[in-house]
Amino acid sequence: MSGTLAFGSLDTALGRLLVAVTETGVASLTWRDTPGTRARTATQLGLPAVDDPDRTGEALAQLKMFFGGDPHAFDLPIDWRLTNPLQRRVLETLYERVRWGQTITYGTLGERSEAGVNAQAIGQVMGSNPIPLIVPCHRVVASNGIGGYSGGSGIEVKRWLLTMEGSLPATLDWSLEDGPSAL
Repeated sequence: MSGTLAFGSLDTALGRLLVAVTETGVASLTWRDTPGTRARTATQLGLPAVDDPDRTGEALAQLKMFFGGDPHAFDLPIDWRLTNPLQRRVLETLYERVRWGQTITYGTLGERSEAGVNAQAIGQVMGSNPIPLIVPCHRVVASNGIGGYSGGSGIEVKRWLLTMEGSLPATLDWSLEDGPSAL
C-alpha cells in the first residue's frame, strides 16, 4: 500500500494523545506524542509523514468531544493495516457494537465476533489494539471484575474511562477534568 500518514495531537486528562491517519482512516492512536513515537508509527505503517491538518481534524474533534463527556459513538473510517485477521475481526466487532456506557466481557466479545478463541486470547487482542479509545478496548472487562489494561498508565486509566462513561460509579471527588491520578 502506498500513501502518506498525517499526525495530530490533543491534550487530554490522560495526557497528550497522538493520532495517525492515512488516506484510508485512523490507523493508530498512542498515549504519548514524541518524535520517537511518530517515527516508530511511520515505520510500522511504512508511510512517509505529511502535515495535513484537514485529514486529522475530524479524529481530533471527535476525541475532544469524547473527553468532554459527549456520549457519541466514534464515527471515523478505520485503517486496519496494523492488525492481523483475528485482531481485525474482534476489534471491528468491538468498534461497531459496544457503545458509550456499555461493557462486554472478554468471553462474550469472543463469541460475538465469532473469533473461535478463548477469553485470554481476546485479552491479548485488546492489549495489542493499535487504536485504543476510538476502538474502545477499555470497555472489555473480565467476567469477575474490571480486568486488565495496558493503555496509558494502566488499570487506573481504564477505571477513569469507565467512570467517565458511567459504567462505574464515580467517587465523590471524581471530576471530568481530573485524570486517573485523581482516583
